[in-house]
Amino acid sequence: MNKKKILNDPVYGFIHIQNDLVYDIIQHPYFQRLRRIKQLGLSDFVYPGALHTRFHHALGAMHLMGKALDTLRAKGHMIFETEYEAALIAILLHDIGHGPFSHTLEFSLFDKVKHEQITLWILRRLNQQFNGRLELAIQIYEGKYPRKFLTQLVSSQLDTDRMDYLKRDSYFTGVQEGTIGAERILKMLNVVDDQLVVEEKGIYSIESFLSARRIMYWQVYLHKTSISAEKMLTQLIRRARFLRKKGVDVMATPAFSYFLERNISASDFDEDPDLLEIFMTLDDTDIWGSIKFWVHHDDTILQMLANMLVRRHLFGIRTFSKKVPQKVISQLKQRVKDQYGFSSAEVSYFVHAGEVSNSAYLPKGERINILSKNGKIMDIARAVDLPNIKAISKIVKKYYLCWPKDVSLGVDINAL
Repeated sequence: MNKKKILNDPVYGFIHIQNDLVYDIIQHPYFQRLRRIKQLGLSDFVYPGALHTRFHHALGAMHLMGKALDTLRAKGHMIFETEYEAALIAILLHDIGHGPFSHTLEFSLFDKVKHEQITLWILRRLNQQFNGRLELAIQIYEGKYPRKFLTQLVSSQLDTDRMDYLKRDSYFTGVQEGTIGAERILKMLNVVDDQLVVEEKGIYSIESFLSARRIMYWQVYLHKTSISAEKMLTQLIRRARFLRKKGVDVMATPAFSYFLERNISASDFDEDPDLLEIFMTLDDTDIWGSIKFWVHHDDTILQMLANMLVRRHLFGIRTFSKKVPQKVISQLKQRVKDQYGFSSAEVSYFVHAGEVSNSAYLPKGERINILSKNGKIMDIARAVDLPNIKAISKIVKKYYLCWPKDVSLGVDINAL
């Protein structure tokens, strides 16, 4: 069977499947599940075109990884075929541990279990199934392989993951300000002392990349309407779990029911080998299918939240530069209680305050290094005088408050 297929991608054109192992991994049910997990969670409530999936993104990131490795080889860096294949697999599977709606429900289904940890467990499970052929990919993913630039291409402040999701998310949302010159960045990559660097002539492409990332966070990933929808979904799941624990019948798919009934922690995955298999059957369709039952449930809170989500009657939301005073939140909760007849416990499902932060580049962490023409290596924030990058390096916080739209906030928003 010919396994060196060509896929037609709307962002890059043709994507080539490099070898039999990569093809077999793509065909595996674990990877095919990513077709049913949207890349941007509930962002299509804001941008109707944002219906692309983790499956699209993983293939795109693999495509960029191949381009990056080809560039480095062309510049004289020896990359063995085993390393090339392992790097492709590491980036192809870097998001395999995501649950339904990607980041939205990451801490609603589990107790402090991040998707990166689940990804590692899945990589090890796949390594067993493929007779140890993913061992090198796991080392690269974990950062344990001596050639650090391979790990940096998978996970760093300038990795092929970020390059693809910025380019792809910009394309499907229609937010043109998020477009990046990925091809030029890849051509400017080099390696010095096993560390990834960018040649000096690519510095303005990196500035554009960081600016695009900052814009995409405020305009897409942290869009206030998306935050409102995500908050509603997490509270809906919280209510369903509360009812299940009280013994109330809450219809859900088998896989979703399993996680609604239990507080799953990392130790549970260690103790129950079947748990990972159950998780790998869970996707967006489980959640939406269950919600369609909940719109007719006898519980008022569950029914209200389910109907509001299905009909896109979202919470109102406001953002502020300062933390919302507790007094304002308490007064708002009282107005919601009075209008709907909720108890103090029930109103917690409908009024939420929180914060979001945006940091396009943090030089204290994994740096983006610029290789000057004289061979000197400097952090991009210091390489040249670019005020924009210095501004991007600062963490910016915004505070939000969301609640039912038909209830008045009751205070002067501008005074907060």
